[in-house]
Amino acid sequence: MRVAYNEQMVELGDLLGEMAGLAGLAMERATQALLQADLAVAEQVIEDHDKITDLGAVCEERAFALLALQGPVAGDLRAVVSGIQIVADIDRMGALALHIAKATRRRHPKHVLPDEVKGYFAEMGRIAVLLGAATREILETRDPERAARLHEEDEAMDDLHRHLFTVLMDREWAHGVAAAVDVTLLGRYYERFADHAVEVGRRVIFLVTGKLPTDEDFRTIRERVDKLTVYPDES
Repeated sequence: MRVAYNEQMVELGDLLGEMAGLAGLAMERATQALLQADLAVAEQVIEDHDKITDLGAVCEERAFALLALQGPVAGDLRAVVSGIQIVADIDRMGALALHIAKATRRRHPKHVLPDEVKGYFAEMGRIAVLLGAATREILETRDPERAARLHEEDEAMDDLHRHLFTVLMDREWAHGVAAAVDVTLLGRYYERFADHAVEVGRRVIFLVTGKLPTDEDFRTIRERVDKLTVYPDES
């Protein structure tokens, strides 16, 4: 029974990792579509979204079966419940990429973004794709230290999101209210994508340690990693 449970938990972790990978790919393609006003790529993101929701349903089904058939307690129960919660976060990550693709389709053939903010979204997209890949990695490895570093990458996303508002609030903004609304919503989608990735990281840390980390805990873990890291001398 124990061997079967462990095998099923590994399978659940792999499925969650696959789901995170699909969400990251969706965000990569959604960003490409947004920056290039590429309708075909936007449509691909929209059409492929069902793969994420379908895989989420499979993950939930596997998790509930473990609850019903294996009767897990203590750490095992924590792992299963965390898995169910992680499904919800990854599902939202996929939905946020979907919103970006739909915005591109809605404004096509025009570009959604004015030229002066494209650089912000290119960088936010880059960070989001990295977060998607890291989320998959930590779900497959259950590495709490890598999970803690997601918080650092989220801070970079938050900085970009704040700076974006300085552009929107500038008196020189000449693109009207509709464009400002689009930019505001799209920026929020990227910021929330990062937040959900961090939440997955928090759940993985909870799964491994039994403690849901605070912001201070994230900093402590990061400081410990820095002390253990040997950096090459700068020439």
